[in-house]
Amino acid sequence: MDRARAVSTAALPASGHGLRAAARVVAAPDGRGGTALPVLEGGGPFALRRLRPCGPEARVALVGAMSAPLGGDLLGLTVEVAAGAALRFTTTAATIALPGRTGAPAAYDTLIAVGEGARLCWLPEPLISARGSDLRTTTRVDLAAGARLVLREEQVLGRAGERPGRLAARLTVRRAGRPLFDQELGYGPGAPGWDGGAVLGGHRAVGQLLVVDPAFEEHPVTPRPLGATAALSPLAGPAVVVSAVAPDALGLRKMLDSALSELNAVTRTF
Repeated sequence: MDRARAVSTAALPASGHGLRAAARVVAAPDGRGGTALPVLEGGGPFALRRLRPCGPEARVALVGAMSAPLGGDLLGLTVEVAAGAALRFTTTAATIALPGRTGAPAAYDTLIAVGEGARLCWLPEPLISARGSDLRTTTRVDLAAGARLVLREEQVLGRAGERPGRLAARLTVRRAGRPLFDQELGYGPGAPGWDGGAVLGGHRAVGQLLVVDPAFEEHPVTPRPLGATAALSPLAGPAVVVSAVAPDALGLRKMLDSALSELNAVTRTF
């Protein structure tokens, strides 16, 4: 986490082309069976709010304090869940990628570390790629061997009745120092074949649900389709990924929520 801690949480001009802003969340055991939030700080569009905890789980919501990301913005979010802690992270509204004044792409980097015996539920609202925008997102997750994770990603390509902007999204997950999942997706102008039958097939909402839990070592799940446009796939580790496409965000969320309920019957931890 040293690199992530070096990122300033102040909002500063990014070379005159956009905004540079960062936020940091640290969750740690409070010594009484719950989880404390000793660090909760952000600048620019990052307004972090403590929510009422649920049992041992601390809860944090990200409230968008301004329109972001715009073209040229450089945004960074760092989350550390210490050994034995439990955190649920949500957002209060969808994130909308919008074009900037210069045509420069925006970048949004998220770094996550989850310690031994810790649990993270990462459940943000969708990312919407508006017409004319250009956004590159990266999410990097480092898990201890005994960590548990639920991570949901949802992308909506264009607002109602509009074409999407350019969106490139990479998700990399390592467990116990070894690669577990590494996926890069590209949509919109300049991304070859993104709207063809082999990729989205005309759908405008795409997402995935990644669940990592040691319980899958004793109770493995089998690969199978989940309806006509979703599939469940075990990974080479105690983990499962559900990939889905849908005509809209509501249909996508229903599929992913249904899959999470099914997987929670195995793990019984989320």
